[in-house]
Amino acid sequence: MNESELKYLKDLAKKIRLDVLEMTFKAGADGGHLGGAFSCAEILAILYGKILRLDPKNPAHDDRDRFILSKGHVALAHYSVLAGRGFITRDELNTFEESGSDFPTHEIININKGIETSSGSLGYGLSIGVGTALNAKIKSKNYHTFVLLGDGECNEGSIWEAAQSAVKFKLDNLTAIIDHNKQSLDGKNIMPVKNLEGVFNNLGFDVHTVDGHNFEALEKIFMLENKSDCPKIIIADTLKAKGIKAIEGQEGWHHARLNQTDYEKFREELEKS
Repeated sequence: MNESELKYLKDLAKKIRLDVLEMTFKAGADGGHLGGAFSCAEILAILYGKILRLDPKNPAHDDRDRFILSKGHVALAHYSVLAGRGFITRDELNTFEESGSDFPTHEIININKGIETSSGSLGYGLSIGVGTALNAKIKSKNYHTFVLLGDGECNEGSIWEAAQSAVKFKLDNLTAIIDHNKQSLDGKNIMPVKNLEGVFNNLGFDVHTVDGHNFEALEKIFMLENKSDCPKIIIADTLKAKGIKAIEGQEGWHHARLNQTDYEKFREELEKS
């Protein structure tokens, strides 16, 4: 990764955070899922800025890579990066949470705008990813499927059923990423999965742990080909609300309602970063 690429990715992640802050503040009482959106900003930036084979001018191309947002409550971060890559306009992005908008808190499937699946209930994105990757195998397609999970989401039993299926069907065209920020809605994960690396390794995954805010480290892992016949899992070590020092890793920022003072203070910090 050269300096120009690194700067582009850093700027993209910064823009994601600024957009998320803006949308959260504008949503008012409805707020936005700021903490988890900030923790996955670098992950989304490198996927859309470097890894995914996509064409905003032909978003439904059959050979496109697929990205499934399983931790669907951070849709506002996904909308931002879709706008950054030209899948949606800035005007469309600004309709977040408005009545009749195509861009509510949780995504609604719209392939022509780069949204592969609807979201709402947690825990089923990996199952969709398994089906998508299996479809590619059956039809001899060359696309790769990526799924972004939350670590709290891994409390759901459906995640483990899908994981077993991914191994059974030898889906080396599937990569799952866990945004491992160590928190869920009520703060620290109530039912944490201990030794995620060991659990996925024993299931038969190609397992990698990485600093989820380090672009060079993320690129290295993403660019590695999956081991033959093995789905890949990337456990990205992150901080909830990364980017705002006063609230990084602090409980209570899963879903945020921002007052004017916080909004202005947080925006100033992000702009100076």
